[in-house]
Amino acid sequence: MSKALVVVPTYNEIENIERLLRTIFSLQREFHVLVVDDNSPDGTAQVVEANFDTYPEKLFILKRTKKTGLGSAYIAGFKWGLANNYDYIFEMDADFSHNPNDLIRLYNACHKDGNDMAIGSRYVTGVNVVNWPMSRVLLSWLASKYVRLIMGVDIYDTTAGFICYKREVLQKINLNNIRFVGYAFQIEMKFKAHLSNFKITEVPVIFTDRTKGESKMSSGIISEAIFGVIAMKLKSVFNRKKFNESSFN
Repeated sequence: MSKALVVVPTYNEIENIERLLRTIFSLQREFHVLVVDDNSPDGTAQVVEANFDTYPEKLFILKRTKKTGLGSAYIAGFKWGLANNYDYIFEMDADFSHNPNDLIRLYNACHKDGNDMAIGSRYVTGVNVVNWPMSRVLLSWLASKYVRLIMGVDIYDTTAGFICYKREVLQKINLNNIRFVGYAFQIEMKFKAHLSNFKITEVPVIFTDRTKGESKMSSGIISEAIFGVIAMKLKSVFNRKKFNESSFN
């Protein structure tokens, strides 16, 4: 059986984490879970550790000393998953905005359908978002349209954070060179997978805003995405031009 690991970054998710673990481990397909906790003061890590005996050799934790951004937490989790020989590595929020039942659909999109990367997409079949104010829905939708236009990628939900990667994708992308930590991290990962010609698909999902705990969204994260996209595109154009020039010398 192919080994599948779900990487779940946490910071103050004590209200959600135990129920999330119970839901994932009750799925018909076996998934392992790595919680990457950024020293949550509410005791999230302690709740995870208290469940080790309940889910032996399936539940793991990577404890970090401080909160250094979503992107760096995922990268730490991806590296752990690669080092421990997982075939499929997922990224997923801890707050139930991503439905754990959709893990199987993302897995099948890669394992059965032959894709290298499967994105749980809010926008591939319209707008599938619940409990967001219209202003936030519009901002997110326009951000994805903006990225799609600037980057030239055929992806409708470019800022999605619910993804299944085949290990080969994460091996090919140089995780040490990932620059961004917020929304732009999600864009950068997709853009680099696109540039590497991996087969990417979008699986329609319904995104439901958290009902417990506090959102980690900030204006700084949004600004990083807006300006980061331009920087990424310019860098890719420059690198392509440099490569083409060197090919003729």
